[in-house]
Amino acid sequence: MRLVIARCSVDYIGRLTAHLPMATRLLLVKADGSVSIHADDRAYKPLNWMTPPCTLRDEVADGTGTWTVTNKAGEQLIITIESVEHDHAHELGVDPGLQKDGVEAELQRLLAMHVETFGAGWSLVRREYPTAIGPVDLLCRDAAGTTVAVEIKRRGEIDGVEQLTRYLELLNRDPLLAPVKGVFAAQEIKPQARVLAADRGIDCVTVDYAVLKGTDDPSQRLF
Repeated sequence: MRLVIARCSVDYIGRLTAHLPMATRLLLVKADGSVSIHADDRAYKPLNWMTPPCTLRDEVADGTGTWTVTNKAGEQLIITIESVEHDHAHELGVDPGLQKDGVEAELQRLLAMHVETFGAGWSLVRREYPTAIGPVDLLCRDAAGTTVAVEIKRRGEIDGVEQLTRYLELLNRDPLLAPVKGVFAAQEIKPQARVLAADRGIDCVTVDYAVLKGTDDPSQRLF
């Protein structure tokens, strides 16, 4: 990653033309070859840019000169540099990528570790219990020893209730498991989903991700 703060003007030559008059800007050159020009506003969107594959011809000497950036279509960014205030390159390495927090797989993992969330005396039989139409998120037993199928969603809607209903129909055909009850668990459950779940005899449980993760303590809340 190369970061250059320079007083410059920018001309785009391609399907149309555009001009940025002389001003102090940030020029960003990434390892993938992309070049972008930023002002001191906007959260992320550059004033102009060239995406890879493209080539950069650097003809700056003693703080003045031009950069010519050309892509495979022949379009060009011509950056005329009047002065350079900062020029630094740093190797960032391989980025591990964005890891989303609170997704369904993580909720499933945490609830499997803390099945007592559903009630005292509960135990986990298996995560991803297989059926002919797909795996049930959690198969558990409650304090009375009754088998319970738990479907987990980040946001609970009617489709999730319908999905759990189909699982219950299959599971209740197994004499080793029947009778099987259902629990629909989510961080947020829509009113329509609650109504349908109640009509199907399915319990709804709203789970607090922060509490499951251990980053929040309800006893310390004012309200």
